Amino acid sequence: MRIILAEDNDILRKSLSFFLESKGFTVDQFSDGKDALEAIEKNNYDLILTDINMPGISGMEITQYVRETINSEVPIIILTSSGVEQTELDSFDIGANEFIAKPISPAVLLVRINKLLKIKA
Repeated sequence: MRIILAEDNDILRKSLSFFLESKGFTVDQFSDGKDALEAIEKNNYDLILTDINMPGISGMEITQYVRETINSEVPIIILTSSGVEQTELDSFDIGANEFIAKPISPAVLLVRINKLLKIKA
């Protein structure tokens, strides 16, 4: 299973990538939303993990583009440090499948990924 991880926090991106790879996933990681979107256009991913606030293009813009422009149903999980309820509601309105507030529990993230990808743990 191939996951794209778009997160501008280097430590979080690298640690999540390491964790997911240790669970058998292939992870392409990007610190810039524009670069991540270009990769999404060129590759087939089984899941998109994206932070909301990133340089270049935001996670919300990535989600909207994936749903409306390329009409993809690939599962999308939005990560954010925002505790604002409206942000979470907006994420679901534009097509996100899951919303996880930071700090992120890798174990909880894995359960949600497995659920979306219908993988038995």
